[in-house]
Amino acid sequence: MVVHAEIRMVHRGGSKINFREPVITHDSRFLLCAAGESVNVYSTSTEEYVHDLQGHTDLVTGVVLNPSNHLQVYSCSADGTVRLWDFTDAILIKTFIIGYPIYSIYVSEKHGGVVFLVVPMANYKSSELFQLVAVHLPHSGDQEVEARELSAVLCDVSHHPGAASFGREGEYIAAVKGLQLEVFFFKKQKSYRFSLKSGMKKGAKNAFTCVSCHPKEDCIATGHEDGKIRMWRNFNQKKEYTYSTLHWHHGAVNTLCFTPEGTNLLSGGIESVLVHWHYTQENQKDFLPRLGAAITHIAVSPDGSLFCTSHSDNKITIIQSCVKVSAVIQGLVKGDGVWTNLIIDPRSKALVLNGKPGHLQFYSLHHDKQLYNLDIVQQEYIHEEGLDQFEVVKAAFDARGDWLATVEERRKKGAELEINLKLWAYDELTQSFVLNTTVTAPHEDRITAMFFSPSPETTMLVTTSLDGHFKAWLLADHSDANEGFWACDFVGGYHLLKPGCCSFSADGSLLSVGFQEVVTVWSPASWELLTTLSQPPGAIRDLCFGRLSCSKYLLGASTKNQLCCWNLLTCSLEWSTPMDVSLLQTDPLSENIAAFCSQSGSSDLFVFKPSEPRPLYSQKALCTGKVQHAVFAPRDQMLESCEERTQWLNRSQLYFLTQHMDLLTFSTKTEEDRLLASSKQLMVDDSVAVTPFYLLLGKHRGQQLEKQEALTNPMAERTQLPQGSIAIKELLHTPAHVLPSASFLCAMFVRSLLISSSSAREEKEHEEGEMEREKEEEDSEGEADPRLGESATWGHPEEFGAPALTKAQERELRKVRTFDHSWLSSLLDC
Repeated sequence: MVVHAEIRMVHRGGSKINFREPVITHDSRFLLCAAGESVNVYSTSTEEYVHDLQGHTDLVTGVVLNPSNHLQVYSCSADGTVRLWDFTDAILIKTFIIGYPIYSIYVSEKHGGVVFLVVPMANYKSSELFQLVAVHLPHSGDQEVEARELSAVLCDVSHHPGAASFGREGEYIAAVKGLQLEVFFFKKQKSYRFSLKSGMKKGAKNAFTCVSCHPKEDCIATGHEDGKIRMWRNFNQKKEYTYSTLHWHHGAVNTLCFTPEGTNLLSGGIESVLVHWHYTQENQKDFLPRLGAAITHIAVSPDGSLFCTSHSDNKITIIQSCVKVSAVIQGLVKGDGVWTNLIIDPRSKALVLNGKPGHLQFYSLHHDKQLYNLDIVQQEYIHEEGLDQFEVVKAAFDARGDWLATVEERRKKGAELEINLKLWAYDELTQSFVLNTTVTAPHEDRITAMFFSPSPETTMLVTTSLDGHFKAWLLADHSDANEGFWACDFVGGYHLLKPGCCSFSADGSLLSVGFQEVVTVWSPASWELLTTLSQPPGAIRDLCFGRLSCSKYLLGASTKNQLCCWNLLTCSLEWSTPMDVSLLQTDPLSENIAAFCSQSGSSDLFVFKPSEPRPLYSQKALCTGKVQHAVFAPRDQMLESCEERTQWLNRSQLYFLTQHMDLLTFSTKTEEDRLLASSKQLMVDDSVAVTPFYLLLGKHRGQQLEKQEALTNPMAERTQLPQGSIAIKELLHTPAHVLPSASFLCAMFVRSLLISSSSAREEKEHEEGEMEREKEEEDSEGEADPRLGESATWGHPEEFGAPALTKAQERELRKVRTFDHSWLSSLLDC
């Protein structure tokens, strides 16, 4: 095994931002949410990612504001720590070591210096029972502090964060689980339990799903699986409690949240509708529909001006007081599965895969942001269990990104499989793909593989199917509309065997198709079967050609745990090795090939060149489960690593999806340090927009002068623009409330830029007088001057090596010559 400590596996975008309830800061400027092992900070006005809070070593399970400091937040993690952050500067202030995995965190302003955590009971490694504990955070100057003194508050609670809530400014806490509601009063140190029957009426589902307490009054709202909301009152006495029922949701109520003043109750569920209940008038409600996906969490800003909802499609929607959607923060959509594999768009370099049902998502790996969704199915998706609907199962781009091919399937119970092949053309005007051709039932059975030919001479698409055929589709010209459309050009097969995979060579001159145990090689130019390749027993499930200097090799992985490499020049087996390869991925910019192997319930990675027996990189136990999807993404800026063990990361970066839908990649320590150094160089002043006031400060005056001097042309002699002065800087840095009115300052500023007409006139008259005097002097030069009789015998100054005078110096000399020096002679006589 080749081990390289400098290469490490990291998360690079695609984190699950809807895992826990988001938090809006007190000034409503930022939104914080748990994202994998870090906390992401976003701007609520621009939707842009600001920075992240990194320090946890496991999944972050909760984020809450510090009640005693509005510029700080607490975060908890499965790594057993609670961390205190300054979220504006992304600074870790303190780490509290709890010692147990933490699943939820709650705070109350009434309980200062105390956090409430949900941790496992007894042996946390095997226990499925959880308890709510209070932890007093010790005051210490150390960076890391142990806080292992836990006080049990409630036992046997749900680990879901929406299953507990503080009420009446922290006087009690309510928790729900199953069919039971439990309320603990801190002053009495006593708890009351209220239970519901499994079904009071026929078909009712009374199990609790979430809870939210009124911030000012004794009222608890609980959500249930049957879509009902119960409003509990008078629960400080076990036998005299009452509740009223609200019902609008047809599915389970996923989340509930009171506004800070308690005037309204917000609820959400699978309907993608935010329901706004009026607390004093429970029958009156407002709706904000069509939010795109099922609502999983609801959060409200401390001042009540902003709402935000988390959705099942890894999205956070920011809403202005239940009136309109002001911003959408869209993460990588993670559905039930990825059937299209991972693809790179040649134009935008975005990652393309399944998104919302019936859509493809284009996701920027560098900015960790979704660019847009492309509706493939073009049908309204109905949120109903057991309903069969079209799903996108295959997608492929051509080499230039001009064409996109998609396959959608729908299989109804007791009916035939419905398949549509769609070809999309890229439109330069709309900067998106437009449907060009739809082929209904392109094959008689499920399509197993689909690839475009990389040849620049022709635009060809090849599809393989379980019906025993592969088909070649060509772009032809329409005779009437003079528009291109796609048509089937060739249908091939081999001894009634079912093709499972196919691959084009780098130049598009060869096509290999795997027919179960047989590998066939075809010429796309003539569709002639060139050769067949034999291999050890087992069906071929993956094929790929070598690139660049290794283009003569063809690699294939079989179901009998064999990786084979054929030499196409000799048509013989070059080498084979026993490996259970689940995925082969070629780097389009180098000779490297990545092979993911499954062994003992985990996946291993090998990066190698077909021509070399020793792998360039390998890593055991990469992740649990099989890796089914991976892709090499080209870098924006090529790395300059000279070490052989890291050169495979210079041109491209390998991304892969784990069994738990985590998007991971590989990075070197040098690259991480470079990214960290570049992020530290970003100053707030540099991000300020270039406004007129910004230009008046003259920040870039030195750079502009250097550029102008370097040009060495007459342009450099132009009058420089007025630069920033001390007065202007003082004006801009003085508090606005002590300055004169803006109209007064504006008038002064404009007058300072104008040139006075009187001064211009005086300057013109002065110049005219100078010209007249010069003319008179020239006329008098021919006459003899008695005072200069001796100097008349001198020659030109050049004869004595004296430098020539400029015109300006000559004018000054004439002024001195005509000046009356008689006063000096009288002074000398004395």
